[in-house]
Amino acid sequence: MKRFIPFVKSPPTVNVVAMSGVIAAGGRGGNLNDAGLASMLHKAFKKGKPTAVALQLNSPGGSPVQSSLIGARIRRLADENDVPVFAFVEDVAASGGYWLAASADHIYVDHSSIVGSIGVISASFGFHELMQRQGVERRVHTAGKDKSMLDPFRPERPADIKRLKALQAQIHDTFIAHVKSRRASKLSDNSDLFTGEIWVGEKAIEVGLADEVGHLVPVMKERFGDKVRFNTFGPKRSLFQRFGARVLTDTIDQLDEKALWAQFGL
Repeated sequence: MKRFIPFVKSPPTVNVVAMSGVIAAGGRGGNLNDAGLASMLHKAFKKGKPTAVALQLNSPGGSPVQSSLIGARIRRLADENDVPVFAFVEDVAASGGYWLAASADHIYVDHSSIVGSIGVISASFGFHELMQRQGVERRVHTAGKDKSMLDPFRPERPADIKRLKALQAQIHDTFIAHVKSRRASKLSDNSDLFTGEIWVGEKAIEVGLADEVGHLVPVMKERFGDKVRFNTFGPKRSLFQRFGARVLTDTIDQLDEKALWAQFGL
């Protein structure tokens, strides 16, 4: 009740935003995307006039565009409300997940947290030989010679791969620029920093991708006092998710998601 008494200072408040999952537009309910996080982030930066916002991160990455949109929203809200942002990495903040971590003012990791993977990846399947064995003919008609690129039902074309590499290089440059703008002089001159390499715990701190080892509650109490209050904001779960049920809608999407986590041993 103290906070309602005039002239008595309220205890500091840290609003915690839980962000766990693959970063992707739309799709399954567990995905992280700008549209799904917008309302939650706005509340976190405004509700209760928080002393700070803590990002509780666990993501292997995903869409570069959604990563950029979410990161930009975090920075915009932080600047508008003059609220510092702290990122706490759990299992992994890699690729797009690290993009989100780099949007914070200070990054904490666990001794075993995986961070980095600053790069761009594209993965697909090729079915043309299987189709040939089954006697299936692929028919594609386009207006524009480059309209059909990387068709999984046709052999790969060197020109398609060259175009894809050029697109990836553009996105990679944007990712690097974001990390450099956020981490600035903290980054080491390690030649593997932007190659897609990953680092664990203290090694991530050595190369400048993280600042300290620390966990959310004790770190926030050390910074803001033992009386600090925590409000947690997380995505709303459907009735099916609350009771552990799962609707299998898109097998390929689920395999892609598992592959993203699996490359980090998770």
